[in-house]
Amino acid sequence: MNAPLFRRLPPGTWTALAWSAAMAYSMLISIRLPGEVPHFFPAGFDLLFPGNVPFVVMATGLALAGSLLLGRRPLPTLALFLAGSVFAAMALNSTEITFPQFLAADVALGYIAATRSRRASVIAVSMALAVLTGHAATRLMLDFPIGTSTQLTVALTAVIAWLAGGWTRQSREHAQTMHAQAVAGERLRIARELHDSVAHSIGIIAIQAGAAKMVIDTRPAAAREALGTIENASRETLAGLRRMLGALRQADDPMATASAPGLADLERLTATTAAAGVHVDVRWRGQHRSLPAEIDLSAFRIVQEAVTNVVRHSGTRRCRVSIEHRDDELAIEVVDSGRGVGTGLGAGYGIVGMRERVGLLHGDFTAGPRPEGGFRVAARLPVGSR
Repeated sequence: MNAPLFRRLPPGTWTALAWSAAMAYSMLISIRLPGEVPHFFPAGFDLLFPGNVPFVVMATGLALAGSLLLGRRPLPTLALFLAGSVFAAMALNSTEITFPQFLAADVALGYIAATRSRRASVIAVSMALAVLTGHAATRLMLDFPIGTSTQLTVALTAVIAWLAGGWTRQSREHAQTMHAQAVAGERLRIARELHDSVAHSIGIIAIQAGAAKMVIDTRPAAAREALGTIENASRETLAGLRRMLGALRQADDPMATASAPGLADLERLTATTAAAGVHVDVRWRGQHRSLPAEIDLSAFRIVQEAVTNVVRHSGTRRCRVSIEHRDDELAIEVVDSGRGVGTGLGAGYGIVGMRERVGLLHGDFTAGPRPEGGFRVAARLPVGSR
């Protein structure tokens, strides 16, 4: 999709167009129809009056030079536009710098405020106001009249251009910050999902491969069974990765698709874990009810990661999973009687990922060794009242 016109054209083009429009306007209002009385216009107002031409040429040269340099040297360029405004006012023999003469400077001021640092924008608006003030003060010292209301109006346009540019810069910076935060959040979410979906199966595969290696010569049937478990775990992991990659190609939330696992898949999880030599005792409490997709997915991933830690690190053959449906929350507890060591306390990401999941859902999470031995993982996920 093409960018808007004001973004496709360089900033110097807009200042050149602004200056050209101002000069065309000045020429238009200086034209006198036959028999027209010049009334309040001063005698030398004609833009093409021979004495005014050098000032017009000088002002136009400064404006065009500024238009060429605006993108590279913004503050010196603004000085050129301000000087051009002063020379244009002298050419018109006016009593003040009018808005058309200051329009290109306003455009440059807005550009500086929108694209440069706050310090540079403050310097720019100070330069503009200083030139307007200095021009008015000089005319007063020379006993020349000034148009106070016009000067104040032009000063106000400079402030408005500065504020508009500053607002544009802040909006752009805010959008960039929000985008960076969204990208970081999505990366963490995908990393958690990849870790949780792969770590369990890889842990099972590693354990079964080690077992098969130990008994392949003495107990071929046991080795064949272990290899079958490895094959099933590998196929399951591959299918899960394919579902995730397919979801990531969609515009919808990849972690809330219909193919995402949930607590209904605990039976499959316990069967896989039993093949690795750890029996999982699942206990349900409370009245079963449907859960929001993100709660269901997170609950399953928490149980999966906790059970994976039992398989890989506890050294025990059993663990207990308790899932309780309460009025306004889902309570999960995974306990074992092993060595009392959990991943994520050191260099791993298991417990860190579980804690992040629960935190995103505004729940509570605890994990640590039990006083009587073993390890305990507990989470409470708010689901709202029935």
